[in-house]
Amino acid sequence: MDKPTNPKHYNQLKIQPRDYITKNKLDYNEGNVIKYVSRWRSKNGLEDLYKAKNYLDYLIAEEEAKKPKK
Repeated sequence: MDKPTNPKHYNQLKIQPRDYITKNKLDYNEGNVIKYVSRWRSKNGLEDLYKAKNYLDYLIAEEEAKKPKK
C-alpha cells in the first residue's frame, strides 16, 4: 500500500511536484496545473489532464480580466 505522504504516482518522478511548486513559489492554481500534469500518466489519465486544463483556464481568465477593455 502506498503511503499517503509519498504515493507512487509522484515518487517515480525525479523532482516531486510539491518541491517544485514550493521552491518556485507558485500559487494554488499554478501548483495544481503542475500537480495534475505531472501525474496524469500514472494516476487518472485524461481526467487529470482535464483537471489541469480547468486550473489553466482559470489562470487565463484571471489574466484576461486584468487587461484594459478596448
